[in-house]
Amino acid sequence: MRGRLRIYLGAAPGVGKTCAMLGEAHRRRDRGTDVVVGFVEDHGRAHTAELVAGLEVVPRRSMEYRGASFSEMDVDAVLARRPAVALVDELAHTNVPGCRNAKRWQDVQELLAAGIDVISTVNIQHLESLADVVAGITGVRQQETVPDEVVRRAEQIELVDMAPEALRRRLAHGNVYAPEKVDAALSNYFRPGNLTALRELALLWTADRVDEYLQRYRAENRISDTWQARERIVVGLTGGPEGRTLIRRAARIAAKGSGSEILAVYVAKSDGLTGASPQELTVQRALVEDLGGSFHSVLGDNAAEALLDFARGVNATQIVLGSSRRKTWQWVLGPGVGATVAREAGDVDVHIVTHEHVARGRVRPIRRIARLGPARTAVGWVLGVGGPLLLTWILGGTRSGSTDMLLYLGLTVAAALTGGLFPALASAVVGSLLINWYFTPPLHTLTVADPQNIVAIAVFLAVALSVAYVVDLAASRTAEAARSRAEAETLSFLAGSVLSGEKALPALLERVKETFQMESVALLERADDFGPWTCAGSVGPAPVNRPEDADVDVPVGERLALALSGRVLPAGDRRVLGAFAAQAAEVLERRRLSEQAAEARRLAEGNRIRTALLAAVSHDLRTPLAGIKASVSSLRTEDLQWSAEDEAELLAGIEEGADRLDHLIGNLLDMSRLQTGSVVPLVREFDLDEVVPMALRGVPDGTVRLDVPEDLPMVEGDPGLLERALANVVENAVKYQGEGRVLVSGSVLRLAGEPDRLEVRVADHGPGIPDEAKDKVFEPFQRYGDAPRGAGVGLGLAVARGFVESMGGSLTAEDTPGGGLTMVFTLRTEQSDHTAQQYSTQQQGKGSPE
Repeated sequence: MRGRLRIYLGAAPGVGKTCAMLGEAHRRRDRGTDVVVGFVEDHGRAHTAELVAGLEVVPRRSMEYRGASFSEMDVDAVLARRPAVALVDELAHTNVPGCRNAKRWQDVQELLAAGIDVISTVNIQHLESLADVVAGITGVRQQETVPDEVVRRAEQIELVDMAPEALRRRLAHGNVYAPEKVDAALSNYFRPGNLTALRELALLWTADRVDEYLQRYRAENRISDTWQARERIVVGLTGGPEGRTLIRRAARIAAKGSGSEILAVYVAKSDGLTGASPQELTVQRALVEDLGGSFHSVLGDNAAEALLDFARGVNATQIVLGSSRRKTWQWVLGPGVGATVAREAGDVDVHIVTHEHVARGRVRPIRRIARLGPARTAVGWVLGVGGPLLLTWILGGTRSGSTDMLLYLGLTVAAALTGGLFPALASAVVGSLLINWYFTPPLHTLTVADPQNIVAIAVFLAVALSVAYVVDLAASRTAEAARSRAEAETLSFLAGSVLSGEKALPALLERVKETFQMESVALLERADDFGPWTCAGSVGPAPVNRPEDADVDVPVGERLALALSGRVLPAGDRRVLGAFAAQAAEVLERRRLSEQAAEARRLAEGNRIRTALLAAVSHDLRTPLAGIKASVSSLRTEDLQWSAEDEAELLAGIEEGADRLDHLIGNLLDMSRLQTGSVVPLVREFDLDEVVPMALRGVPDGTVRLDVPEDLPMVEGDPGLLERALANVVENAVKYQGEGRVLVSGSVLRLAGEPDRLEVRVADHGPGIPDEAKDKVFEPFQRYGDAPRGAGVGLGLAVARGFVESMGGSLTAEDTPGGGLTMVFTLRTEQSDHTAQQYSTQQQGKGSPE
């Protein structure tokens, strides 16, 4: 049995998630539950440490990384201990390289799979879907995130909230950060506006999850009454242009209340292609999605009933409809959708919105309609058979001959218009018999005495049959024209989407689903003519896995098939559906070709790197090796006696060659790490004084001048990576400097509305490079101008930029005033990013506010 996950979700760092989790652990322990601490970091906070002290703690696993020691949760130890409940703090934490899983939430998944319940914590800014939103609010890009789906699957999510003023007081009292960091925290990340925005994000995200639980509960308990727990506004669309007005009106209504939701609904008939213009529906879909709502298409021959069923199903509180487009005389046909919905809505508010298309007539349908529906056919038979009988009873004893025939002929025409050919034929036959029996002498017999009456009855029957046939033929032509128009409109829209370059397979399948009003659509493929079918893409619930299981399937060649579920389509719709199937196959093929092209580009880049690497090994690495071998061979020559000065010079040459080899191989290995994406910065706060002297160890004395003020803020980054990057850039600058010294300076970059950054400039007065080459010098194996082959393999600047960007900084090239080149490092400072999410800061206890 899989374990259950409970998550304490924090609106911001420091609100008390960890304490809430530990409090729950004590309550469960007091009830006799076996609870252990898998991982909880107290960050030096006395209250947190006191709560941890009363619980069993599973020893952590020590890890060595780049010369530093870290401790991580020992997953194997927790699994071996197998408690009922394990506490695992900081769900979004990134494990130290070398651990079995890259992320702590993956560790938690292992514990859950083993049947262990887990209680964990996470902040709202660590959710993957909100990373960009949080970065836009706070100016800080979260380096550690957890997929939303991991948190959504938790059995319980409890929001831990705190007013911004109260949280700032906690910080001021030293309950979150060390005293020396409080002022910087209050003036940057923990500004009242930032905390208020984060709090709103947490409340809205939690409200969405609560709403999911509520909908599930209502469905499971078959509750159809409206519970006005949240404003949901349903917009009824007809496919006409007035839909845009209704959507905007609903958006204005929603804007008056926070957390309101807009759901636009188009009710389509179930007898063929959709009735509204696909272009107009696409425009309205885009509009409602741009306004933050969602678009839905439902089936229903009765628009009012379908709309009300949908509104009750989503627990809607308001319905927005447009004023009727009916002309005045059309009101005799019924009350209309708006009046019906308003009468039957119950406790759902209904808004009738006026628009410029009021009383201009209904939207002309473009869908292919069935020739005659069952109800219409039944009415035709009633007119064709019952109409003549009723007319005969009404006429009674009157015998006005030609007038009677005209009345019966009118009934035949009405039967033809209503029910088609066969009701009209029945009307003509029954009418002629009744005329003969009741109105043609001798009465009450089928015998006709007067030859003129025989001719009259025959003419009546012929005219009636002719009129019935002509009317039926006209109806048939009308239906065919409507079908052709619907198909042409749909195919035109499909062609437009092809020409505009639409490639997303799910979007195309969704269009098929809406156009033909299906429940699900799947594109199936198989590797060979007899192999199993696999799904290349699908939309809708429960798509079929085989074409033979579908209600409609359209083969595309021998190995592709478009499978639709929901209802059986008329044969006439398959022609249009075939065009959609062909386009789906084309989209799939383009996607495959795009993937192959991307793979080919990747392989080509790898081949280029390997070719350049071979060239570097064959030439640039051979030069220092040759120098080392020559020096060693000279020293080992037995017939020569070298002086102490000569031996020292040869040994110095060996050492210089070895250093050169070490530098070249180090850059090659670093570039390999960057290419494979395996560079993981160990971020912490440090001063430039820790890095700059180490980076200058390899340059000759007197070639570099430093101008780094002592009062610069601390840097957020990996000092080891910054040292390597700075050493490569300084070495490159010294190489091209010529006379004079290279200047290495540091300063703070302040821009309005943005967090402070620290700039390190490495300026030389060499030949410089033109503007068009400033980006190319950062590409691997690139050396500008006439640099000698022995000067290196052209990786130093590429490695430097890769290392700096992996820490969230940048490295760019500028002209030096007076001539030369300046390399500019732009780095994050401790004021610009509170690294509560960084694993190194967490382990060293430097204030991760969890």
